[in-house]
Order: sequence, then C-alpha cells, then structure tokens
Amino acid sequence: MAIGSARRVSRTVTVGGVSVGGTAPVTVQSMTNTDTHDTAATLRAVRALADAGCDIVRLAVPDIAAARTFSALKEAGVTVPLVADIHFDYKIALECIAAGADKIRINPGNIGGEDRVRAVVTACRARGIPIRIGVNGGSLEREILAKYGAPTGEALAESALAHARLLEACDFYDTVLSVKSSDVRRMIEANRILAERTDYPLHLGVTEAGGEAVGTVKSAVGIGTLLAEGIGDTIRVSLTADPVREVAAAREILAALDLNPTRRMTLVSCPTCGRTRIDLIPLLGAFEAALDREGLRDLPVKVAFMGCAVNGPGEARDADIGIAGGIGEALLFRHGEIVARYPEGEIVRALIEELKKMRDVHE
Repeated sequence: MAIGSARRVSRTVTVGGVSVGGTAPVTVQSMTNTDTHDTAATLRAVRALADAGCDIVRLAVPDIAAARTFSALKEAGVTVPLVADIHFDYKIALECIAAGADKIRINPGNIGGEDRVRAVVTACRARGIPIRIGVNGGSLEREILAKYGAPTGEALAESALAHARLLEACDFYDTVLSVKSSDVRRMIEANRILAERTDYPLHLGVTEAGGEAVGTVKSAVGIGTLLAEGIGDTIRVSLTADPVREVAAAREILAALDLNPTRRMTLVSCPTCGRTRIDLIPLLGAFEAALDREGLRDLPVKVAFMGCAVNGPGEARDADIGIAGGIGEALLFRHGEIVARYPEGEIVRALIEELKKMRDVHE
C-alpha cells in the first residue's frame, strides 16, 4: 500500500464493547506496570490510563492469583476493556476468562498441545472474548529461525500466521495479530506482509523501543509509517516511562495523521530562527503548562504558536487561534486575522483566556 492509500479492510472484533478493526477508529492501548497481585495499585494505574484516553488496558498475569485481580477491578467499577497477557500456562488464561477479562493475549505455540489451545478457544468463544496472538523476535520457533537465519519480517509474519491457523483449526476467527520487533524496519516489513496475506485486525507497536524520547521517535516512525499506508487497527507505544506517557505519544501519532476520532487540541509551533523577536521557547513551555493546569487539551481546536510575522497569521491561517511574535510583543489572531496585540509577558495569559471562552462555547 502506498502512503495516503485507503485504510486496509479487516474483520472486526469486539473487546469489552470497543470495536477493533473494520471501520472502527484506531484504538490506543497501554499496559500497567504495577504488580498485578496488588489490586489497589493496579486499579489506580488502570484508572490513570483510562483518564489519559487509553481505550484498552493490558495486564501481565504471571499466575492464577494475579488472574483474580480482573474480578476485583470489574467489581471496583472499571469499564475500560482489560486484556490478560499470558505466557505458557493455559490454566491462567482460563482463570482470567472466568474472572472477567475482555481479551486474552497468548502465543498459542507456547501454551501446550492442541487440547490446551482448544480449551482456551472454547472458553473465549463461550464469552465472546477475542484472542490476540502476540509474536516478537524473541519468541520465534526454532524451525522458523533456522529457515530465515534471523527474526526477519517474513519470519515474524510466518510465525503469526502459523499461530492463527492453530485457532482456525478450532474454528476460531475472533483474532487480532500482533508482530513486534525492536527493529523498526522489521516491524514495518512484517506488518506489511500480514496486511497482504490476511484480514485479521493488526495491533501495531515497536517493542522495547527505549525511553520516552527515543522510544517515541521509533514508535512514530514504525507505527506512523504503517498507519499512513492504511495498515493498523490498534496501537501501543512501548516506552520505558510512565504508561500514561505512552498514551499521550500514541494520541499524538494519531493526531498527526488525522486519525484521532475524539479530536483534541492540535498545537503547531515554529522551531524559531533568527527572525524570532520574542522568547518563544519558554513561552510555549508556560503555555503548555497552563493548558494542563486549566484542562484545555481536550478542546477540539487548532492553536498556532509562531515566532514572527512570516510564520504567523499567513502561514498559520488555518489555525482557529494563534499568536505571532513581534519585537517585545505578540499578535493574537484568529483564522489569519489579527484581533489584538499584547506585551510579550501577557500573551500566554491572553491566549489561555481566549481558549477558556472557546471552551465555554463548545460546552
């Protein structure tokens, strides 16, 4: 698929009331980093992710005791869909299903023989729970590694499709495929192959991407490239950071491609150059802090923060509101039309006040 092409058509699965695939909006996922046995801490983490705009939350489930946390979370009123991340023991999957998990993430090849796969499939089918097949470079079967010599994109895709066939042999098709790699090119290649060979929904992510800065860049390149090609139905930005920051980064990736269904504020700002005559960088920092303090980030408007007249009302004419720097002052403009002038030290306050008025109108 070429950049700008129509979105790939996939089948649709439902995760706790949230649709993934088909014509549904691309959803954002993250994962709690608490000890799942600690119900109170995990509840706080799930609620923080949901409040940040996470559509689906995944929990690591290392044993049967941790599986029972799903029941406690549901009883506490959690409504965001919860995914159980399981390795090796199919009995944990069965316990999570009974406890109210909305989706099961497994690698069918490492939970035992066909009878165990069928047991999980039967339980999921009975409750209408989809299964996510998760494959990455570290989990490839020996024979596939031997065939390709490395965890190439083709190897990752072949593994995922082989696992999907295990579920298909049980007449189960309510499946999401996820192939991830810390190598961005391999991740892109693998998902392109899957997009051509199957209609299952695809979960995108660059695994082990790194800290917030580097990990966000890698994720934006990998996830963004595929989304721009019409590939991908749900995404996770994996960062060595607070999971809430993963959600923020994922939402920014979607917004950059105009794929954010619940449009939040779009903020554009120039990088500054020798024409800039106001101290734009700290002003932008103060503005963003004020946005968070006043709860304005969810206002569905485009705001321009420009350093000079060249990049001001003209170039940012499509912004709903914005500022452009002058010499010790700044212009406030709407859709390219100048409406007021303010001293440099007052422009952030003035812009925030205008945004509050716009919020009142929207509400």
